Amino acid sequence: MSDGGAVTADMPLAQGGHDGQGHDGHGHGKSRLTTLALGAVGVVYGDIGTSPLYSMKEIFVGHHPLAVDPLHIYGVLSLIFWSLIVIVTLKYVLLILRADNKGEGGSLALLALIQRRTGGGRWSAGLVMLGVLATALFFGDCMITPAISVLSAIEGLTIVEPSFTPFVLPISVAILIGLFILQSRGTALIGQFFGPIMLTYFIAIGVLGVMSIIANPEVLIALNPIWAVRFFAHDHVLAFLALGSVVLAVTGAEALYADMGHFGRRPIQAAWLYLVFPMLMLNYLGQGALLLRQPGAAENPFFLMAPDAWRLPLVILATLATVIASQAVITGAFSVVQQAVQLGLMPRVRIEHTSASAAGQIYVPSVNWALMVMVILLVLMFGQSSNLAAAYGIAVTGTMFISTCMLAVLVFRVWNWPKLLGGLFILLFLAVDGVYFASNLTKVPDGGWFPLLVGLFAFTMLTTWARGRQLMIARMKEAAMPVKVFVKSAVNSAVRVSGTAVFMTSASDGVPHALLHNLKHNKVLHERVLLLTVKIEDVPYVDQKVRTSSLEDLGQGFYRLILRYGFMQDPDVPAALAATTECGPQFKMMDTSFFLSRQTLLSSERPGMAIWREKLFSWMLRNAESAMEFFRLPTNRVVELGSQVEI
Repeated sequence: MSDGGAVTADMPLAQGGHDGQGHDGHGHGKSRLTTLALGAVGVVYGDIGTSPLYSMKEIFVGHHPLAVDPLHIYGVLSLIFWSLIVIVTLKYVLLILRADNKGEGGSLALLALIQRRTGGGRWSAGLVMLGVLATALFFGDCMITPAISVLSAIEGLTIVEPSFTPFVLPISVAILIGLFILQSRGTALIGQFFGPIMLTYFIAIGVLGVMSIIANPEVLIALNPIWAVRFFAHDHVLAFLALGSVVLAVTGAEALYADMGHFGRRPIQAAWLYLVFPMLMLNYLGQGALLLRQPGAAENPFFLMAPDAWRLPLVILATLATVIASQAVITGAFSVVQQAVQLGLMPRVRIEHTSASAAGQIYVPSVNWALMVMVILLVLMFGQSSNLAAAYGIAVTGTMFISTCMLAVLVFRVWNWPKLLGGLFILLFLAVDGVYFASNLTKVPDGGWFPLLVGLFAFTMLTTWARGRQLMIARMKEAAMPVKVFVKSAVNSAVRVSGTAVFMTSASDGVPHALLHNLKHNKVLHERVLLLTVKIEDVPYVDQKVRTSSLEDLGQGFYRLILRYGFMQDPDVPAALAATTECGPQFKMMDTSFFLSRQTLLSSERPGMAIWREKLFSWMLRNAESAMEFFRLPTNRVVELGSQVEI
């Protein structure tokens, strides 16, 4: 899953006026659609495309092994086929991809879209919790995907030569470390190879599947859903447990929606319907045909399906594919963190841009190194892809279930579908997602605890920050003085000095604490005083024309300005001020001082949060990136003034 997506060098994102229409393929011709579809193959489908490496193996020899006989082979293949139809094709490709927030997708974008279109209401608090929970689960998925993908590919070496077994872990760790080290350089160079490599990979696995199917064409009868029914009728308990492994075939479905802003709806749909889905099913059917001939091949049917001479090249190709899948997940994590920061769910973190042309190509050092440590620990702790498969699935199915709940609100409150039609679709998705999630819960003792633990930790951090920030702003507003009263009294009691003072404040009314402290201690006011608030809207992009539209002249050289940005944009205060001409002379950075307020939190007996959460919020506040760097303020023009706040 790649909630937030990866951006490669040939995918520039337009700043402002981003309505998503340019990415749909209309007006660009078939060549434009083909190019974007190839890009989608390279990034969007890396995760789900590498699922055949471990899915069938885990189903038949994993923690709940099945007998390798025709009934179970046909039943499993039928479940995989209809899961890909219902979950991926129907739910994501045909329905959820229609829910674009000004061209962007993903859990947070969907949350912002629903809130904007419905105006919040009684659903608001619950929806926010669902969006935050989906984001929290996503971080667990981000750690497991690179580990299981690379490990399963390198395990193919043991099929080529069994004596390679001791080298599987060291090679996997080395590849993963190298991948994370390269993140700071961006994906501009390697990104252009993603599409061609993944196209080659999909064609290769499809060809291998066809070769195997030709030897046992009767495997095609597995497409009949009656085999899934017979599988459950034969042993419903074992079939239910097997769903926990079958779901591995659909991991990565969320990436279709999350990466919509980078490629558009039509290219993603075309890539799935005309290439990815057919090639995946041919490969799964080919693995099934192999198992009909050689039940012992269940130990690793993906690589054993290839002729001996093809296995080493296949290992190399599969390794490249898993590295690309991991790259997409990692950069997706960067994108989600950026969105969460902008939407006020996380403290400010250092975000670096690795491309001058691709606005979404970013690097978040703290997230990168934290992910690397956790991924390496996972590989060393679990040792084999089969063990990791037990940890995989809970985060994915949990996110899928949450996305269905959010889709229900979208269908009935935003799209206004007829209740009967909408109800049938939502009940189908809830039933399928619910059964898969319930089956994965049985894997908690075997490793499923890990993504739940990561999700709980992330959820606690996200909600603590959001709640603490809300309380802190509320307490500061209580002590705020009305601006007009302050202006009248301050002008007569302070000395005016030349230049411009910009006071950054999170509140769009009242007097900033930094201004009060500056007047109290220095007893001076600049000729021009600007009270500046940066507001992140619930749309991905805000056009330059409306960025500085909220300007108020308070008189006596005082102004209040609200800068508006989308949650996919980076605030650049000096650049925005340079474009502002409606509040006196043009801003010159050498004549402008920026005043920031740094709060020190004090615990109080007032109702708010538990003491441990207050301490956690205080720690997060202290370690957040400086507003100076976040808003790109000139380092030699910033003054920080401290204040104490009780929450």
